Amino acid sequence: MNKKRFVVPHDFTPVADIALSHAIATAKRVSAEIELLHVVAKDKQIADADKKLAQIISNKKDNDIVINPNVRIGSIFDDIGNFAAEKKADIIFMGTHGASGWQHIVGSKALKVITSSEVPFIVVQEKDINENGYDSIVVPLDLHKETKQKLSLVANMATYFKSAVHVVIPDESDEFLKNKAQANIKFAKTFFGERGIDLTVDLVPSSGFDKEIVKLGVKYDADLIAIMNNQKNALFGVLGANYEQYMITNDAKIPVMMVNPVTTSNARSVLFT
Repeated sequence: MNKKRFVVPHDFTPVADIALSHAIATAKRVSAEIELLHVVAKDKQIADADKKLAQIISNKKDNDIVINPNVRIGSIFDDIGNFAAEKKADIIFMGTHGASGWQHIVGSKALKVITSSEVPFIVVQEKDINENGYDSIVVPLDLHKETKQKLSLVANMATYFKSAVHVVIPDESDEFLKNKAQANIKFAKTFFGERGIDLTVDLVPSSGFDKEIVKLGVKYDADLIAIMNNQKNALFGVLGANYEQYMITNDAKIPVMMVNPVTTSNARSVLFT
């Protein structure tokens, strides 16, 4: 069995440290190694970056977890996906914030990084992980055909952390869309029920669905919101063009698990097993 492996891009900011904390908490549950990545522009910056990564690893020292330092020359926006593919990573934990600058990953740039990678992401803001991990996970089931692809990932995460799952569905007036939403509810109840996972289902207004998702996240004190990244597809139904960016930069600062739709059968992720 291949060793599970997580990637954490680190730009030496507090939010990157928070992303690393999320990775460590999850790695403990699944016995994963962590690849810590910093990208520099020039050769002369490598030595300083090596020292900083070594200090970060020392500060986060945990005998149960292996954290490997990696410094690369290039652009962090282009190289995260390539690095994750090279390492055969199962998931990428990435911090995002409003800072400007070449190294910092702001919301709009984060989407570019995510869309270019086949590896699932957990995107965090300045909110540390709950001491019990991801106790509460909100799962929007919109009307994209790909939306069910994330359920295996959510189910495994919920199993690792003994999480409660809160499915949120748009309440549609159109009869066709209403039937589609009801079919999604039935599917979710069966899927999670077969795996012994606690499940609630909420119908919310389809208008402003993204904001309703975050409201539910606050209501349930969610530790994670799981969404699909549909940036490459024509959007159908209730989602607006800025849905993904709004979610990963939500005002409640709830971490977001984002999955790119899988079109082939050989995509690899520990969380899909």
